[in-house]
Amino acid sequence: MKKITIKFTDNSSIEVENEIRPVTILERLGGNGRKIIAVKADNEIQSLDTPVDISCTLEPVFLDTKEGSAIYRRSLCFVLAAAAQKLFPTARLLVGHSLGYGYYYTLDTGKPLSEDQISALKTQMDKIISEDKVIETEFISYKEACELLEKLNLTETRKQLNYRCPAKIKINRMDDFSDVYFGPLTSSTGCLKVFELKPYHEGFLLRFPKHDSPDSLTEFKDQPKLFQIYKRYKEWGKRLNVTSAASLNQLIHDRQITDFINITETLQVKCISDIAAQIQEKKTARVVLIAGPSSSGKTTTSKKLSLQLQALGYTPKVISLDSYYVGRAETPKDENGNYDYECLEALNIKLLNENLVDLFEGKTIKLPSYDFHEGVSYFKGDTMNLGPSDILVMEGIHGLNDKLTPLVPAEYKFKIYLSALTQLNLDDHNRIATSDNRLIRRIVRDSQFRGKSAADTIGMWDNVQKGERLHIFPFQNNADAMLNTALDYELAVLKVYAEPLLRCVTPNQKEYSEASRLLQFLNFFSTLPATAVPNQSIIREFIGGSAFHY
Repeated sequence: MKKITIKFTDNSSIEVENEIRPVTILERLGGNGRKIIAVKADNEIQSLDTPVDISCTLEPVFLDTKEGSAIYRRSLCFVLAAAAQKLFPTARLLVGHSLGYGYYYTLDTGKPLSEDQISALKTQMDKIISEDKVIETEFISYKEACELLEKLNLTETRKQLNYRCPAKIKINRMDDFSDVYFGPLTSSTGCLKVFELKPYHEGFLLRFPKHDSPDSLTEFKDQPKLFQIYKRYKEWGKRLNVTSAASLNQLIHDRQITDFINITETLQVKCISDIAAQIQEKKTARVVLIAGPSSSGKTTTSKKLSLQLQALGYTPKVISLDSYYVGRAETPKDENGNYDYECLEALNIKLLNENLVDLFEGKTIKLPSYDFHEGVSYFKGDTMNLGPSDILVMEGIHGLNDKLTPLVPAEYKFKIYLSALTQLNLDDHNRIATSDNRLIRRIVRDSQFRGKSAADTIGMWDNVQKGERLHIFPFQNNADAMLNTALDYELAVLKVYAEPLLRCVTPNQKEYSEASRLLQFLNFFSTLPATAVPNQSIIREFIGGSAFHY
């Protein structure tokens, strides 16, 4: 018999024969009362019921962590899908984008869900959870999977199997319901008690807790502008019959992708053109402030918007907020003692506002510069003034926060919020997270232009997202316009660059679990060569070869 050694994070170990299920040794995993929802076996996340059959280090995944929360959300989605299959067997449950701490759902009936239907779904979910149903993960043959998905009316999930054709397919099963998820689920339903189904527009929101407050829901904060952007793109995708990665793969396979790329790029240019027209209509706008989270494409968007403004008779002039850093000696530090370059106080707000007021009064200003190596602000002789047709363009994470420009009259400002909000799903029930789209962009760009590994980028991503939650997302509803910078074909291109980088992350690195998850995610996409990407596309900001100079 084979013997394996299981090591724990407290440096203790046990030896077992053949294999062991983590659920049987929860007391050895520790946690001091924190809820364990899964484990990492050499940094690979797996269910508590998945047998461990090799020697490895085993550590707990707690519910109150980012990774644990993702498993909780995914498992809630599974329970919702099971409840919908039970109550509405002839309809398809469609998952949409995230809104706050929730996912938007509809049915494919073309009719809004009534409050009674939503209440019935909630009751059915409560029943499944109270019965603490076992969620099993198993492998079935390709043929069995095709037949099962057809029987369950999971058309997009079934379509994926035309382009992903392994001999064995991993499925998740609960009683007579089955579905396919690319990440692990909880081993049973009993722990999934904190959630809400909230009626919203034609469907509802499946609301869930924040990862650091797993026992309660946050207050719902509506984001109507963002929802309307999503709705517009979702309707566009339906008209083109491209609503999932499976549909995109079909276009690539049938060699019909070129027209879709051109339509997608044209739509984005049209949206930027519409924003330029809004700026012109405002008449009093003197400065355009562009903000958005990391890798939302702020730089390329500012350049493409500048072209549209020039077509309308403006002369755009760019002020880089990076030039207004106060200097390392005056930069605040975060709770870990590191310089916090993303907080508002890291910028010389006083000088920036004095410069803006002087520009609007017709004066010439001296533009500051910043030496990132030395960490000091200095002047090298650059000046700027504004003519009658000139308009300022500034992009940076604080653009929507009026504390950045308190001395500038509101009528002078036009604010734009960017989000990489793809309308595609992976299949019927697996959605594409906006943050995943941006993280893959960032991994590719950091490798192409900054010499960073995928592990480096993944390792700092939590801090990036923390800055976004503090400095960007709270102000997104202040925007005069919102732009979706996602292109629905881009992940097929980025996959070519990202996969080799992610495969270099080893099981010895803590970033391995996230790299593995992203690899599983990218596995849903066929590939497209970079030659398919137009030279003014926003994707070029990340892969290179752009017609714009950065």
